[in-house]
Amino acid sequence: MRKKKVAIIGGGQVAEKVHVSYYHTREEIELVAVVSPNQERAKSFAERNEIPRYYTDSAAMYAIEKPDIVSICTPNRFHFENVMQALYYGCDVMCEKPPAITADEAKKMQEEAEKNNCILAYNFHHRFADDTRVLRENVLNGILGDIYVVKAKALRRSGVPGWGGFTNLSIQGGGPLIDLGVHMLDVALYVLGYPKIEKVTAKMYQKIGNKKSHGSFGEWDPEKFEVEDSLFAFIELEGGGLLQLETSFALNIKETSIMNVEFCGDQAGATLFPAQIYTDDKGELVSLLFRETADLDRHQKSMTAFVDKCLGEDVMIADGKQGYILQQLIESLYQSAEKGESVSI
Repeated sequence: MRKKKVAIIGGGQVAEKVHVSYYHTREEIELVAVVSPNQERAKSFAERNEIPRYYTDSAAMYAIEKPDIVSICTPNRFHFENVMQALYYGCDVMCEKPPAITADEAKKMQEEAEKNNCILAYNFHHRFADDTRVLRENVLNGILGDIYVVKAKALRRSGVPGWGGFTNLSIQGGGPLIDLGVHMLDVALYVLGYPKIEKVTAKMYQKIGNKKSHGSFGEWDPEKFEVEDSLFAFIELEGGGLLQLETSFALNIKETSIMNVEFCGDQAGATLFPAQIYTDDKGELVSLLFRETADLDRHQKSMTAFVDKCLGEDVMIADGKQGYILQQLIESLYQSAEKGESVSI
């Protein structure tokens, strides 16, 4: 069988440490090219990662290489144009999160993938953890009963990224919500079976990032800090359920970082990382499932699912439809926070 030819768009850290490193492990895959607007960066990336050719122009790459699969690892603002171009050329696509900047863009990406019969996946890797799989199975089996409150946290105490354009609103589309919170929203909704969202209410703050310039993730210019440094939200689900979200780049909390989801059902409760399920018996806590450590091999499992899907296997991916739902939710949360009122979806 002919190997699938893969091209990488974007020469940053996630492209190198996640996408390229995984593709090199698959015998069915041939990495053929990398595209970056900076020629020296593209050349260096290709040489470091044993990729035979590099380009600064993606159209030239498609014309010459004719890839089967493309990984989009650019800043958020450029996801839409690069995904649409890859789909136009009939490629299966793995795009880093978030899907895009707007819900309209994400919808067009979904429709283009469906029109061209291409696979479109987003790297929401937390849903591929063994913890997520186990908890999802228990939810489907009714162990938690009616889940009516879910609490998602994607928090950093002092974690404003000091590299790239993470503090630039036009490049990123937002701060911790679109960068971190979107991950825990996806995994929470996935465990719940992606229920319909009815209304959102959000409040966001810029209290720390525009005053400080140093943190555990490097340095930034507080005068150019354009995004929120924290956001808090109530998301009302069909059937009366409530999903709460807390997300931050910078927030004066005790813990350095929290990335977790808590589920409260009428029969039992659960936390996701590591997966644990518990209930109450006459005032005493009873453990129904206990994993001591969380599965950290999430990126590889996400990439495995995508490649297997491209090779014809019937596996779960974070697809274009769910990407659109998430982008619509992100957009609505920002709208609610900006307007100071609830937004119906």
